[in-house]
Amino acid sequence: MNVLLIGNGGRENAIAWKIFNSDSFRNTDSRLFATQTNPGMKKYSESVDIAPDNIKGLIEFSVREKIELIVVGPEKPLALGIADEFEKKDFKVFGPRKNAAEIESSKIFAKRLMMKYNIPTASFREFSRDSIDQAKEYLKDCKFPLVFKADGLASGKGVMIAENIIEGEDILKDFYEGNFLNEAADNFIIEEFIEGEEVSVFAICDGTDFIVLPYSQDHKKISDGEKGKNTGGMGAVAPVKKFMTEDLNEKIISKIITPVLNALKSEGREYKGCLYCGLMIKDNEPNVIEFNCRFGDPETQAVLPLIKSDFLEMLYSASTKNLKNYVLEVNDLNTCCVVIASGGYPDKFETGKKISGTEELDDNCLLFHSATKSGIDEDKEELVTAGGRVLSVVGISDTSPEEAIKSAYENVNKISFENKYFRKDIGFRIVNKNGV
Repeated sequence: MNVLLIGNGGRENAIAWKIFNSDSFRNTDSRLFATQTNPGMKKYSESVDIAPDNIKGLIEFSVREKIELIVVGPEKPLALGIADEFEKKDFKVFGPRKNAAEIESSKIFAKRLMMKYNIPTASFREFSRDSIDQAKEYLKDCKFPLVFKADGLASGKGVMIAENIIEGEDILKDFYEGNFLNEAADNFIIEEFIEGEEVSVFAICDGTDFIVLPYSQDHKKISDGEKGKNTGGMGAVAPVKKFMTEDLNEKIISKIITPVLNALKSEGREYKGCLYCGLMIKDNEPNVIEFNCRFGDPETQAVLPLIKSDFLEMLYSASTKNLKNYVLEVNDLNTCCVVIASGGYPDKFETGKKISGTEELDDNCLLFHSATKSGIDEDKEELVTAGGRVLSVVGISDTSPEEAIKSAYENVNKISFENKYFRKDIGFRIVNKNGV
């Protein structure tokens, strides 16, 4: 099978690794292509020098190379309608069409959908740049903290929490002036803040049936203790067993996954691909924080090592509406993914810093590249930093979450570059016996 993977970050590195190691890939005359690969992806895939959002160019390439499956990693191509355009040419695509991807590309659409179909989520109000004055008035009657969300795509940085009215007004000023979110914040919501345990859920969907992968827990804040600005994600652990019960699992499926998929279908937005459900668990009840239209990053890096059954077969089954015949098998393992970032992220940071130590990692550890590139002297296989989130280090243990966390950090400490930054408490909620 010839497969084209769209995207080139840490999530896509993990997907490429998992496809490459699938029996259905290795035992056949298969080829994996990927768009503008980072150095970590090159051992698993052939690089295609076409941008992930160059839909026309990617279709022409896929026709020429007889691609049989398109796997879309990032949200932007999906929001642009890449699945629609490929399906018009009769390609099999793992990823939702544009109107279904709107569940991520518009926070307002997602909230309206949840309210209409009684899917549990925080209460909210909609505003726009033209109604900033009304938003300021609204804050005066609100209980803090409050959550502010840009309506459009913002690379994981469109969510801010205000602890008081002064912080809330500062966020509104940022929205109004377009300081960093640009058109993503033309419209926005202000919603109730819900405390609890955060859980990331991947539901693999084929338009009718779905399967749920092991749950994970992401760490979005830049600083230890869940403090500071939101990022694209600084680490994740999987599976989440500490507070998960059969009753809670059933609630997630019956109150969230099944109803939202049925809601989308009834609205003419049939969903195929990975539906990411970001949940907050409070008093043993799940509430939706957000939906994404693709695998999460860095949760993917933590979850995929847990999948024992054939991963490529799962993706193909979803794209061909045949998930009912796929049997998910899961390894009895624990994982911890720690993201190594450039100092200053998610604000200003420098790139081009030489990376060392990536060849010294233990066998019970995986390394996925997020934003790296080859150095000037390619003969020496030098790596340099090329973005905010640089590398994902995944510790794996067959004994306990604690051992997975220990493995991850032991290996993180073997990697060096100037202004290297990482959180030192990934997984603290899972191992803290006192809970949140």
